[in-house]
Amino acid sequence: AVSGVMMELEDCAFPLLAGMEASENPTVGFKDSDVALLVGARPRGKGMLRKDLLEANGAIFTGQGKALSDVANRAVKVLVVGNPANTNSYIAMNNAPDLDSSCFSAMVRLDQNRAISQVASKTGRPVTDIKRVTIWGNHSATQYPDLFNAQIDGKSVASLINDQAWIENDFIPTVQQRGKAIIDARGLSSAASAANAAIDHIRDWHLGTKEGAWASMAVPSDGSYGIPEEIIYGFPCTCRDGSWSIVQGLEINEFSRAKMDATAAELQEEAAAVAHLV
Repeated sequence: AVSGVMMELEDCAFPLLAGMEASENPTVGFKDSDVALLVGARPRGKGMLRKDLLEANGAIFTGQGKALSDVANRAVKVLVVGNPANTNSYIAMNNAPDLDSSCFSAMVRLDQNRAISQVASKTGRPVTDIKRVTIWGNHSATQYPDLFNAQIDGKSVASLINDQAWIENDFIPTVQQRGKAIIDARGLSSAASAANAAIDHIRDWHLGTKEGAWASMAVPSDGSYGIPEEIIYGFPCTCRDGSWSIVQGLEINEFSRAKMDATAAELQEEAAAVAHLV
């Protein structure tokens, strides 16, 4: 299968693609890497509990974390896409003692893009007008897409929409369950949209976020907004000179606080379930 993917990449004739190498050995694959996208993970099978999925992926991300620690560039940018992405990133990070924790992230950019699309549809505005949408927490059904700090023309999206019932009963569940809806519709999980989001994530991390904008990134918590430290949690981030920073000073209302705490609690439960792997 990988040879077919490589053939397709060749056929795209990307001007910046200088060469490719395939390896099943992570020590070879991650050698001197500046960017590592960890896409492969075991999918959840029928009747499989989430804790079983965490255990099954543990061996994958334990090994990859150790290999990255051994051979990758010391400033490598690691993006975990394979689900459960936040906790898989947490496992890899904790098995990479020679890398700074800031090297590790998980993808919630797909959720951000989904949220922007839903707002564009609701308001009739182009997606380019919608700024500062934040995905707090886990890339799961507990994630919290926040419109109170999102903006259109410098004004709160939640205030412009002025429909809390829509936000609670339509918008949030739609974003939270979008992945399942796509599987139901096409029989396969998100592919093109996930790849696009991974590109968005790495581009902003590497080249920087635009002035006045931010990106949702799941990164190691430093305690900001009362989120427990070290779990990989979705935050609003700005990027500059190849580094990310969590946006500070946002107002958090009671509704948002409850949603943020609920998704943090899920991530703490997942971290406890894989404690023996870290």
